[in-house]
Amino acid sequence: MKKLSVLLVEDEIDLAKNIIDYLELDGITCEHASNGISGLNFINSKRYDMVMLDINIPRMSGLMVCQKLRESGNDTPILMITARDTLDDKLTGFKMGTDDYLVKPFELPELVARINALASRRSNQAITLSLYGLVIDINKKIATRDDRVLRLSPIGWTLLETLMRSSPQIVSRDKLTHAIWGDNIPDSDSLKVHLYQLRKEVDTINEIKLIHTFSKQGIAFKR
Repeated sequence: MKKLSVLLVEDEIDLAKNIIDYLELDGITCEHASNGISGLNFINSKRYDMVMLDINIPRMSGLMVCQKLRESGNDTPILMITARDTLDDKLTGFKMGTDDYLVKPFELPELVARINALASRRSNQAITLSLYGLVIDINKKIATRDDRVLRLSPIGWTLLETLMRSSPQIVSRDKLTHAIWGDNIPDSDSLKVHLYQLRKEVDTINEIKLIHTFSKQGIAFKR
């Protein structure tokens, strides 16, 4: 099993050390940044399975780091760790794009449980997704590749968003089918037709193809 890689952005050095040591015993690699700017640089230079952000950190607050990540399209799951425990504080965190909230003081086994839950998925909080020159604006439902606006059907949009959120991993046809139709699965040719239309819109006029089929495995969005 792949070892989880997480980032902790926390200015309380003793707490950070305790967390790092405990996570290492649990088989989780944890890197540490002591302020918001450093944390943002870490995240922009490496892909983590999830990020833990304290709100009250120097140079840039955890909330601002979270907001900047979501605005840039980063979909890494974020756990906000803070002493702020009011409902308004939590709602502000979710508005900025955090996925979960853990109030200090907390038990380390609970932290591990939250990490494992978040690291198993990508966040749905990103405002935009941007990969290999293709950008989708989640709120405006606009997709462009190298500044060319893509004409996507609602199903085509769901397919593209699902593939980009999972990139570069291969997504099974069953998962794509469920993302579109849930349990109301149509005939077997429907997914094939929609994938053909999506590939035609995304890749036809570009030399570099982004949507790839892997026999008996599924579809991947990658170079």
